[in-house]
Amino acid sequence: MRNIVVSNIVSLDGFYEGPTNGVMDLPMDGAFDAYNLERIRAAGTVLLGANSYRLFNGFWPAMAEHPDATDVHRAFSKAYDDVDVVVVSDSLTVVDDAPWAARTRVIGRDEVASLEGEIVVFGSRTMWTGLLESGLVDEVHLIVGAQALAGGTPLFGAPTALHLKETRTFADSDNVLMAYTI
Repeated sequence: MRNIVVSNIVSLDGFYEGPTNGVMDLPMDGAFDAYNLERIRAAGTVLLGANSYRLFNGFWPAMAEHPDATDVHRAFSKAYDDVDVVVVSDSLTVVDDAPWAARTRVIGRDEVASLEGEIVVFGSRTMWTGLLESGLVDEVHLIVGAQALAGGTPLFGAPTALHLKETRTFADSDNVLMAYTI
């Protein structure tokens, strides 16, 4: 059985990224990082679009030993050692010496339905909104950032009915988790 959970941050006014600095316009704090660590530890597979894969593969492997990394960043980096990384792309090829090469495979969008187990999606808005519209996403977990961007890329590309599963506040954070089933 497959369960695809999208875990993303969104501005209070519904934007996935801001008009000037992309996702870095959003308040990604320690609570956001800790929640994503929780999600990756619950998953057997991380599902990414090609752009998010390139970004994450260039960042997260180095965090395991980076002197300025937080404990959560180090743990998140190491958690990638315990999951399969699946990239949805028609053009990406994984370089053999890339940090996650041994655990990474590239599939077409039409192959996502055949995946099994607990799957988490980070970033990858273009990819997961297409999967959502195709009925393949089971849950959307949003960290709602305590910031209005007043512009940028909207989180959703089409109307979507959601059913509240969980809300959570975090100590030392103005961000709030809102988890939904589809």
